[in-house]
Amino acid sequence: MKILLVGEYSRLHNSLKEGLQQLGHQVTLVSTGDDFKKFPSDILLKRKYDSGFSKKIKVLLFKIMGLDITSISLKNQFFREKEVFSGFYFVQLINESPFGLQPKYEKEVISFLKKNNTKLFLLSCGTDYMSVKYAFEKKFRYSIFSPYFEGKISEKEFFPALKYLKADYKELHNFVFEKVDGIIASDLDYDIPLQQHSKYLGLIPNPVNTEKLNYLPLPVSEKIIIFHGINRANYFKKGNDYFEAALKKIQHKFSNNIEVITVENVPYSEYIEKYNSAHIILDQVFAYDQGYNALEAMAKGKVVFTGAEAEFLEHYNLKEDEVCINALPDVDYLFQKMEDLILNPEKLQTISKNARAFIEREHHYISMAKKYLKVWNSN
Repeated sequence: MKILLVGEYSRLHNSLKEGLQQLGHQVTLVSTGDDFKKFPSDILLKRKYDSGFSKKIKVLLFKIMGLDITSISLKNQFFREKEVFSGFYFVQLINESPFGLQPKYEKEVISFLKKNNTKLFLLSCGTDYMSVKYAFEKKFRYSIFSPYFEGKISEKEFFPALKYLKADYKELHNFVFEKVDGIIASDLDYDIPLQQHSKYLGLIPNPVNTEKLNYLPLPVSEKIIIFHGINRANYFKKGNDYFEAALKKIQHKFSNNIEVITVENVPYSEYIEKYNSAHIILDQVFAYDQGYNALEAMAKGKVVFTGAEAEFLEHYNLKEDEVCINALPDVDYLFQKMEDLILNPEKLQTISKNARAFIEREHHYISMAKKYLKVWNSN
């Protein structure tokens, strides 16, 4: 069966593609590579005019004429290849705005995909109108909007998330929801806001290709290595300030017992290599469930500080700290959790093994591909 996956976040569609291919399907992935992460695609649309002098021209043209030349370039690249994007039985968008275009151009792309293929589905796995609205209305106990509400980040800096509440993005949301045959969520952070929607088809956990992520028994050494990867653009949204404050306290108390590795804005292939020697990975604070980076680290047997709220534990029938550590926006709490692992390193070994087993049981890429096919075929 011919399947088209449109857009990429954190390697999700690549892993799904690999699972579908293992099941004998013909899969094409088109994306922009997810910015600096540079994920592979069968057809890579290149973002232009996002740096240097060309970016200044882009900003000027937008101010004067309302034209986003990056969006126009990406749209033109897509339509130059339009024959390639026709004749698929299933098409899945990774987001309401899968290429990050201005809404009017995104509508053109999605209209073409709807008209020239059999079934069209939407994946909710990143900021979109429903999840942003739910968080903005403070329906979560905490969310990526918490730093914004606390004044840590300006409206301008938070525009990549806030834009989904603007009139043109709300209109895009309504347009996409009308066009698609159904919506799927990748984790509980997106499942919860969609619960009552008539087109919501349910949660399918992120597919993880465990064959590409070997389990690495935690190194036995005198020092416990803590890895902190930072995407500077999402610094406050991910709660990196809480992690850094907790790390400062940990380094002060356990300077002879730990080593801290911090990296910023590195491509995906480099990122996953840099944390291979680590025992503990600091992922994100403002989440109820794990995102993709956390899941891949767990597959490698790392002890990950990430989203693991009560809703997650109940959904998967787990105990607290069984497969990962729930990260909260509380410096003292994070310090205490790190301290406990440093003082009781045997817990690291237990969580490490549990984490790998959990990924194989609940996120295996072929099992998840089967779930996608079942849902797609039923709607």
